Amino acid sequence: MPSENERQDGREYYYERPAEGVLRILSYNVRNCIGMDGKTDFDRVADVINRINPDVVAIQELDSATQRLGGVFVLELLAEKTGMHYVYGPAIDYQGGKYGNGVLSREKPVGYSSVPLPGRQERRSLLMVEYSGFFLFATHFNNAHPGDRHGAALITNYEARNAEKPIFLAGDINDTPGSRTLELLSERWIQLSGNEFTVGSNNPVRCIDFIFGVEHPGFEYQVKQQVVVNEPVASDHLPVFIDVVVKK
Repeated sequence: MPSENERQDGREYYYERPAEGVLRILSYNVRNCIGMDGKTDFDRVADVINRINPDVVAIQELDSATQRLGGVFVLELLAEKTGMHYVYGPAIDYQGGKYGNGVLSREKPVGYSSVPLPGRQERRSLLMVEYSGFFLFATHFNNAHPGDRHGAALITNYEARNAEKPIFLAGDINDTPGSRTLELLSERWIQLSGNEFTVGSNNPVRCIDFIFGVEHPGFEYQVKQQVVVNEPVASDHLPVFIDVVVKK
């Protein structure tokens, strides 16, 4: 639902920066910036991100130097257009380049790593980026086989086992609330985003894009707002973001 600080007129919207101490986390499957109108438009996707004003973004479906996009490194281009730092986590080799997930952030990362996730049809990955006060896990689970998603959930849970600072998990989980995949994730993660439909963008029919916080006795999450942005053209997924405060 539109938030109090959203100005909306058709497709036009703009979100003010959150208050100090509030972290804005965005998850967005951008489909290589190919919109519902069939046009590849990097400026349009960058504009969506800029209008949401996030601190950190988990992005799915990004090519790097592939033939199908003429050698463009999509994440680097989006970083230039948003003025943010970037970390790329390729999942597979594809058409002379790579394909995978990425993270954009206002703060420069202090480290990152990536682990492969199951994908019989297409290998997926979990990109783990560390910042001074938190980690962001960015991912895109396989859409073809439930067993691959279940295995990905277990691996993701395992990677968060020794959390010493807050960890946020954001991405396209390719499964819906109440599914076995979400049940497995709930063993270690607290869902911070809502269940509003996120795909397809011009007529949403399912919620498969989520943001979670790792469950930990040392801190708790206070969600100030959770928003699915009405952006029906730039991608086949809607952008999802939360404003959250972490309390020790």
